[in-house]
Formats: sequence, structure tokens, C-alpha cells
Amino acid sequence: MFSLAAALVSLAGIMATRCAELQVTVGGPGILQFNPESVTANPGDTVVFSFRQENHTVTQSSFDNPCQALDGGFDSGFVPIADNDTGPFPAAQFTVTDTNPVWVFCRQTGHCEQGMVFAINPGDQFLAFQSAAMGLNVTNSTSSSNSSSASDIASSTAAPPVSSQSSVAPSVVTVTATVTVPETSASASSESSTASASALASPSSSTAASISADHQVVVGGSNELVFDPANITANVGDTITFQFMQKNHTATQSSFASPCVSLSESSTNGQVGFDSGFMPVADDATSFPTFTIQINDTSPIWAFCRQTNPTSHCGSGMVFSVNAVEDSANNFAAFQTKAIQLNGTNSTSSSSSTNSDNGTTRMRIHYDASVVTAIVVIFGLITL
Repeated sequence: MFSLAAALVSLAGIMATRCAELQVTVGGPGILQFNPESVTANPGDTVVFSFRQENHTVTQSSFDNPCQALDGGFDSGFVPIADNDTGPFPAAQFTVTDTNPVWVFCRQTGHCEQGMVFAINPGDQFLAFQSAAMGLNVTNSTSSSNSSSASDIASSTAAPPVSSQSSVAPSVVTVTATVTVPETSASASSESSTASASALASPSSSTAASISADHQVVVGGSNELVFDPANITANVGDTITFQFMQKNHTATQSSFASPCVSLSESSTNGQVGFDSGFMPVADDATSFPTFTIQINDTSPIWAFCRQTNPTSHCGSGMVFSVNAVEDSANNFAAFQTKAIQLNGTNSTSSSSSTNSDNGTTRMRIHYDASVVTAIVVIFGLITL
């Protein structure tokens, strides 16, 4: 027994020494590029995507369809960075589990088509992958060994399709996401526009240090479709940490007018709301992923769970608010009631169907923002 334990300790030490952290910069002022554009990694290595200026994503695709999100693939979600932001910058971390190629692109409109793609372990196929993204003719053929199927790459991630609520999550989950909540008054011409500096600027360090607090919110649980607490008051500089419990939930920003539709979809002026992406957690899990947002002002913030399988969680009242004005018509109770009326499982209106569909299809398997495991895949937002 002792010798076995010693061997395991020795093996753990060897694995720890072999793992590497590979840094990749995403975008920058006037830059539509991953830098470097490809890396060679071993199982256990981590790839850290550090987001820079403008509004980019790190989204898994396939060799055959470079600019199309892969069903079951990871997706950081949009991470807007202001032009005058000097850091620290948010990052997404991915843990490599095997030596199969992993193909990635930025799904901001037009970026992939301009060559903003990335690959892990591409071999000699990266140029062909990038050329295909840009619509250029390439001479080398693509064999089945060079093309990663959805099932192949899904095995290297722990995220299920968004509609799946019954998928078993890994037993070890180490995910932390940190994003800055855009102000509700921020404007842009479209989702493709970079969020304004005011929407992304963090409170001054001195102010934040004196008043900041972290509010813990539990999302879901065994047979529970709730945020707990569901309505809180937070000050500028505070953070809100969503801890995801059993089943498969999200924390997605919406609006009072459209409780069960992501703000990114319902906004008419290009606002990009936060979205944790789907966080699958097994019934017997003992470790739970988290997603953290920071408050920039005291305007109301509305959020919901966009899971719709087998029924709409939002339509069942699984909504959340920050700084709702309780003595006004737009209070939390009214927000929750509206979510149930518009998107409840008994609703047959076309608006209900549309809202539910939109809440599901915006991200194929968005963890965005996102996830997953120390053993299989970790893909989350962190601060570097």
C-alpha cells in the first residue's frame, strides 16, 4: 500500500512538472488575430486566451467549417474590451486532454473571414484551415484524419449541447469567470461594435476597495429552478458571484421588457449583456463552477436562466435582479410575473415560442463565457 501511494505521488509530481501554460492574446487595438495563431500542446497543458481591445470570442469550430460554431464545442461568449482599457484583462482557460486538433475562431461578424482563427495541435493543416476561413483556394486536401468531427471534439470538452439538461458533468469543476457588466445606458451601433469605454470602465481602485463586497448567489440545485437570493441590492464596485448547482443552468443578462431573451439579442442599440454560458453540474457533484460580474452603477440589472429543456426555466420563474426599484412598477415581482406570463410552459403565444428559441440558440454551447473540468476540460473566464 505504501509503495502504491508513493508511486501515485511520484506520478502526480511528474504530471505537474510536465504541464505547461500557453499564453494566447486575442485581438488588440486594430488587431484581428490570435497571437500566436497556433500552439502545440500536450495533455494536461492549459491554453490561456487573454482578451484585448474590441469585442472578440474564443469559439470552437471544425476543420471543415472554420467560421461556424461546433455543436457541443466551447464558446467564451463576447468579451468587450474598451480601447482605453489597460488591464487587467479577462481571459478564458482551456485544458488540453489529448493531442487531437482543436479548431477555434472569433465569431464576431467578419473577423473569422479575415483570418482570425486559432488551432491547438494543427500539425501542417493550420494554413489550410485559415485559408478555408478566408474563402481562399488551397491545394492540400482534407482527409478525415485532419477534420475533427463534433463527436471527436466534444469528447475533449465537458460541455453538452445547450438543450441538454441531463448530461452528466464531470466530478471536478474548477471554473471562475470574471466579467464587467456593461451599463444599461451604453450604446453601440450593433453587437459587432465595441462597447463604450464608460460601459467597461471599472470603478477607481480606491473607491472599490472601500465599499466593494461580494454577493453570493446560488443558481439551481436538486430539482430547484431558482436563483437564491433572487433579488439583491449592490453598490458600485461590488461583485456578484453565481455558484451553479445541480442540473444545467445559465446566468444571462436580459431586460425588463424581455425577461427571457438575452440582452444581446433584444437590445436595439447593440448592448452586449453578460452570459455565463451553460454550466452542467452532476447530481453527485461536490465542486461547483462560479461566474462573477462586477457592478459599475446602481441601475437595475435583470437576468434569467436560458435553459429550455425540458421546459423553460425562465418561464418557470427562474429570474434574478440587482437593484430593482421595489416601489416602482418595474420591481422584481413584476419582472418575474412577466417572465412566467410571456414564457411559461402553458403559454401558446408566438412571442413565447420566439423568446424561448432565441434564448436557446444564441450560443450552441456557450460557457463563455464558461467551463469545464480539471480532468476533461476547463474553459472559464479569469482575470490575468
